[in-house]
Amino acid sequence: MTKALPDRLSIDPESPYYDEEAIGDGVGVRFKGQEKTNVEEYCLSEGWIRVQAGKALDRKGKPLTIKLKGPVEVFRKSSEENEADAQT
Repeated sequence: MTKALPDRLSIDPESPYYDEEAIGDGVGVRFKGQEKTNVEEYCLSEGWIRVQAGKALDRKGKPLTIKLKGPVEVFRKSSEENEADAQT
């Protein structure tokens, strides 16, 4: 019943790698062994993530991002973890 997570996923609705269903299910990302909560996009096969570069914005008003390379792991967040995050 569990659907496999995509190889590449973005939270930007204008990206071709945006998948609202996958994001809505709750996706967690571990980069170099640490869980990251500020990931804008990831690619498992190429081994990188994109994160915001501070508060800087581009000329269209979107946050500037930087690409970090390294081992990437993705996982589905269980409903229990989502409830615990909402309470804290």
